[in-house]
Amino acid sequence: MDAFLIATEDSHVDVLHEIGVRLGMAEGLHELLARVVEFAVALVRCDSCLIYVLEDDELVLRASKNPHPDVLDCLKLRVGQGITGWVAENAEPVAISQHAALDPRFQAFQELPEDSYEAFLSVPLMCRGRVVGVINLQHCQPHVYRPREICMISTIGFLVGAEIEMARLEEANSTLAEQLQTRKLVERAKGILQRELGLDEEQAYLTLQKQSRQKRRPMREIAEAIILSDDVKGNSRRELS
Repeated sequence: MDAFLIATEDSHVDVLHEIGVRLGMAEGLHELLARVVEFAVALVRCDSCLIYVLEDDELVLRASKNPHPDVLDCLKLRVGQGITGWVAENAEPVAISQHAALDPRFQAFQELPEDSYEAFLSVPLMCRGRVVGVINLQHCQPHVYRPREICMISTIGFLVGAEIEMARLEEANSTLAEQLQTRKLVERAKGILQRELGLDEEQAYLTLQKQSRQKRRPMREIAEAIILSDDVKGNSRRELS
């Protein structure tokens, strides 16, 4: 069994160090959040752990202790909506030991059976004073969240917040690079169509778009096929000359 799973209160510093090391080794946002769920559940021994990531003005469910394939990456909350949204809006934790559903801030979601759980701890994930997400821990039965538990989860929230921002920045940069490469390929394919078929720029683009729809393939793949065909033709002409 991993060391952090059997850590006592006296070894919480060692636990946080272990968390920092393991978070640093995570590859991608989803793996990072899965590790955070693992750590939080080990520390508090809860029945549920959900992590929402703030994206634009919405909190998106990105990780869960219990499997929720139908709502993971799909369930969204507005900032200020429900207890989770309140925590994101106010950047303060909320701890409810029992009857969580009776809290005036509570909002139920039929997709989540955790809404029927008794105890609820919601803590903001912070980065440089900004909320970047929220982590929720829940218990089926009443549970008093001790100050030490809230402090530990809040500390994890600060560690994780920076990692979330870094992971999202890396994903955004990767997506931007992918979009730029696709644009270059489409521009090159348009040039080939203009040259070979005598089309203007708009007609060449519409031709690519039409092929993409008819073949139900991304425009990038259509562009790559046109470029490959042109390269083969060019090589053949050079070999014959």
